[in-house]
Parts: sequence; structure tokens; C-alpha cells
Amino acid sequence: MADSQLFEDTFNITAINNQKYDRVSRITGTSTDNATSMTLDINHELYPITTGENIQMVLASTLNLDGTKPDKGWKDLSRSSESTLADMYDYVCYGKVYRFEEGDGDNIKVYCSFGGLLLYIEGPYKKLTPLRIDYVYMLLKK
Repeated sequence: MADSQLFEDTFNITAINNQKYDRVSRITGTSTDNATSMTLDINHELYPITTGENIQMVLASTLNLDGTKPDKGWKDLSRSSESTLADMYDYVCYGKVYRFEEGDGDNIKVYCSFGGLLLYIEGPYKKLTPLRIDYVYMLLKK
């Protein structure tokens, strides 16, 4: 069994900017241990969120509960009767980790795109090291 969860943390939402687009807000948050920060574009009509809320974020390589890679596409999984990791979360996106940069000290910066909705995470190398330039699922819940 492979471990499908590449990154998991809980973030406190510190700022929301919804002035640029009608349905998209750019949220900013800091992890509960203050080691990691993130900025995320989110469809606020599908997943409304307010400043001060906590959200749990998981980046996973697969939605299969046993950690195996699917034989079929992610759209086929959504029509399946089998339980998946997505069933435990409120907001799920599929995208790609596309860039890494060095940060201050032992921190690194990770950039992901989910169909144009961007995610930027900055945090300790040890916490973000499982991430590679590859396709990932982002799962959120309050």
C-alpha cells in the first residue's frame, strides 16, 4: 500500500481578496504551527469561506483509499460507487505541481495549478519534500 497523502496541514484563513474575479477569491492562511503559509485561489460560490476559519488541506497523489493509482481517469472515479478520499472532503480539485523555488533558510516554495486556480505554499523543506512535479489532488474541509 502506497501512502497517497503527500502533504497535510490545517490553515487559519488570515485574508480573503475577492475583488478581481466574480466567483474566485484568493485566500491566504497560516498553518496552526505557524511554519507554513499558503495562498489559494478558490471558487467561493462552491466553497464559501471567511477570515478566521480553519481549513484542513491535503495534497494527494490518488483518491483511492488504498493508495494505489487508478486504472481509469478521475472523472470515472466520481461516477463509481466505491468510496474514495474525496468522500471525506468538501472541496476537491485536480491539478499539477509545476514549480519549486528555494525560500529563506530551510523553507521552499511550491506552486500548483488547478485549472488556472493557483496554490502557493511556503514552508519547511522536510514538510514539503514528498511533493514532486506531478499531478495531485487538493482536498479541503472545514
